Amino acid sequence: MCGIAGVISFKDDMRGEMKSCELMQKALLRRGPDQRGIFLSKETAFVHTRLAVIDISGGRQPMTAKVGGHSYTIVYNGELYNTKEIRDVLSADFQIETKSDTEIVLLSYIKWGADCVNHFNGIFAFAVYDESEHKVFLARDRIGVKPLFYYKAESKLIFASELDALLQYPDIPHEIDENGVAELLLLAPGRTAGCGVIKGVEEIKSGYCGFYDENGLNLWQYWRLHAYELNETFEQTVEHVRELLLDSIRRQLVSDVPVCTFLSGGLDSSLISSVASSELKKQGKILHTFSVDYQDNEKYFTKSHFQPNSDPEYINCMVDYLKSEHHWTVIDIAELVGALEDAVYARGLPSMADVDASMLIFCREIKKYGTVALSGECADELFGGYPWYRDKDIRMTDGFPWAQSTSYRKRFICDDYAEKIDAEDFVYSAYRKTADYAEKLPTDDELEYRMREMTQLNFDWFMQNLLDRKDRMSMYSGLEVRVPFCDYRIAEYTYNIPWKYKDYKGREKGLLREAMKDWLPEKVLERKKSPYPKTHNPAFLETVSERLREILSESTPLTELVKRSELEKLLLHKDHVQWYGQLMNLPQTIAFFIQLDCWLKHYKIRLV
Repeated sequence: MCGIAGVISFKDDMRGEMKSCELMQKALLRRGPDQRGIFLSKETAFVHTRLAVIDISGGRQPMTAKVGGHSYTIVYNGELYNTKEIRDVLSADFQIETKSDTEIVLLSYIKWGADCVNHFNGIFAFAVYDESEHKVFLARDRIGVKPLFYYKAESKLIFASELDALLQYPDIPHEIDENGVAELLLLAPGRTAGCGVIKGVEEIKSGYCGFYDENGLNLWQYWRLHAYELNETFEQTVEHVRELLLDSIRRQLVSDVPVCTFLSGGLDSSLISSVASSELKKQGKILHTFSVDYQDNEKYFTKSHFQPNSDPEYINCMVDYLKSEHHWTVIDIAELVGALEDAVYARGLPSMADVDASMLIFCREIKKYGTVALSGECADELFGGYPWYRDKDIRMTDGFPWAQSTSYRKRFICDDYAEKIDAEDFVYSAYRKTADYAEKLPTDDELEYRMREMTQLNFDWFMQNLLDRKDRMSMYSGLEVRVPFCDYRIAEYTYNIPWKYKDYKGREKGLLREAMKDWLPEKVLERKKSPYPKTHNPAFLETVSERLREILSESTPLTELVKRSELEKLLLHKDHVQWYGQLMNLPQTIAFFIQLDCWLKHYKIRLV
């Protein structure tokens, strides 16, 4: 994995952009600490920082290929999981010089043009400069695992893997208007697809690609979830799911550096760890597994509807089952609160408070062992694991199921912006646009119709937020995290599996449990879903409350955006409204405002 950035213009000479490129490159060094490069031409300035995983010596970037008198240069962030198959096809037309997938992506563009993206199975964001045609091709993977932000100036396009790198470019104003305010206070940590929050900053949407040339930027969608009739029995579906998942995990274990796994003791990370362990044992290797917990969590843990049990007993069960070499990261409150600001720098936005901060710390510890890890994100979205899929009342509620807090959130918006923003309409329109976008079949009954909407909502919103989190928090420490459930073939297939199959035996992810039952001990196989672990120590609430009080006692841009009176009410600890589902309650809401204050100051954001 890597960091990429660039400046493109067909009017100005880009050979004078070295200083700007160096600033953007410096901001991307955490994503790619191993190698770096800058390519300058009259029309393009490309920046790269590399985290070396495949062909460490041969995959340097920016990479240029000259074919038939034409020159092509690429900057690429990602990993192809079908490199071998594409290499076999390309070898008939090209002399392939390296083992890197970067060269395969570049040669694929040379052979197939924009259609190259339809040949890829992987996670990626890249730009190819076609010198002879005077154009740049930009693309992002189908599911949006890898980021690609951009800003259109009067005569140029600036792009980068992260907001932090993009904002290093001097022509980009650090401003937010009422739309950005609405995104931050009504939707965050979620984010509208394509929106960069900063005024004028956008993100290439997942499944989109296009060209930038002298006529401007032209993007189009090359992939989406399509509805079709699935004519398979339950037994055939079980087998199909098993084959797809095993193939995806095995493909994603390919690496020239050690591979490890996240292990929470839940279904998703446990089955990935089980398959990974089996494959490594064939090579005479032992899998390293990693888990996170919090100091004194056992002391303060209390059961709830969303979290009926804690992780350690299930993690220990899996470690015994796998005979893995296990590593624990135990986080204390001071470390967790201290990482809230680093999490802002990593994501480039205020985000999921301690949920992001703990992941940042966790990834930093994993990086001490290795460079590549596999994680279980996205199974819940695709296989129906969340409570809102299965609770009939929540499922049929008209609105985002994880964010039924608009009336509460809007209280915090300062009057100047509140007058310009219709909070209910802003949130409901975002919800309705996504729900209506979900492709359905005329034969869908009421339940299947709604489950397609629920899948699309989770796919475009909740899942994207978690993928953003995993990418930014891991890459901040130069750790590549792969997500086998995000194989587009799994997404396409599961979108069309009838709900009665997914809900097998009335269990969340019942189909997935049945498909992978031979890979897990009974105790873990039957475990009820539990969310990402967070601290239960009351000291966290006390500490973040004290920090917010300190912020409010000083001059802060936060109160130009958020009502001081509402923040003071929040500090009375009488509000217990979920800000963002079960992941963000009162302590996390307070921590979010600490992050918002940090973000406004760090990026010198101007409110317009």
